[in-house]
Amino acid sequence: MIEKVENGITYFQFPNLAVFPEIRHGIFTRKNGFSSGPYAGLNVGFGVEDDPDSVMKNRNAISNVMGGADFVPLRQVHGTDVIVYDGDHYGSLKKVPKGDAVITDKRNISLLIAVADCQAVLMYDPVKKIAANIHSGWRGSINNIIECTINSMKDRFGSLPADIVAGVGPSLGPCCAEFVNYRKEIPEKYWSFMISENHFDFWAVSNGQLCDSGVLPENIHIGGMCTKCNADLFFSYRGNNKTGRFATVICMV
Repeated sequence: MIEKVENGITYFQFPNLAVFPEIRHGIFTRKNGFSSGPYAGLNVGFGVEDDPDSVMKNRNAISNVMGGADFVPLRQVHGTDVIVYDGDHYGSLKKVPKGDAVITDKRNISLLIAVADCQAVLMYDPVKKIAANIHSGWRGSINNIIECTINSMKDRFGSLPADIVAGVGPSLGPCCAEFVNYRKEIPEKYWSFMISENHFDFWAVSNGQLCDSGVLPENIHIGGMCTKCNADLFFSYRGNNKTGRFATVICMV
């Protein structure tokens, strides 16, 4: 992944998405920012008992890096609902829709996913000019929210999966994705992704789901950074329990 610093804000980019000048994207770290305590510093999550003013300052700092585009956030609930953003602005928390993936054909709109161990999966169709951002924790993975999102891109905008470019962001790696109750929590069809006792490779799960949905292997980049192993760089619920959320953003310009 490509590390960048802009206005004092550290973020990463996927090399396969960075080649498109018509999009901006970033996987933002927890470095700098305005939050303190367990949420220090660039926390973008409102639901973690952080000071809302600090969260807004953090979001504004990220917005500045993204060219000042308005955010389209979600009320993430570990489901499979895909929101199609058609241009209706919603800024207050009360109006934020419930869902775990968002797609749009609108420019100057930043699709925001907030995570702390879950995967954020960014996708871009350079032919139809469609951007997508997915929140995929283990529940989203076993219910294949990736396939749900690609199907929405196909149905709503006519995207061809072979045109889609995808990046899987920092999240729990196979080193730390431990599920001691996996026989009850994870369907048996995913047990082949267990690489050691109780540890699962959900990066491989996402890669497989992207390929099964028609995305070309050469169009996929797995970030390969474990959030728990890098809890100084990213917020990690498994690492710290009480913690913030870091932002993954994509925007067409």
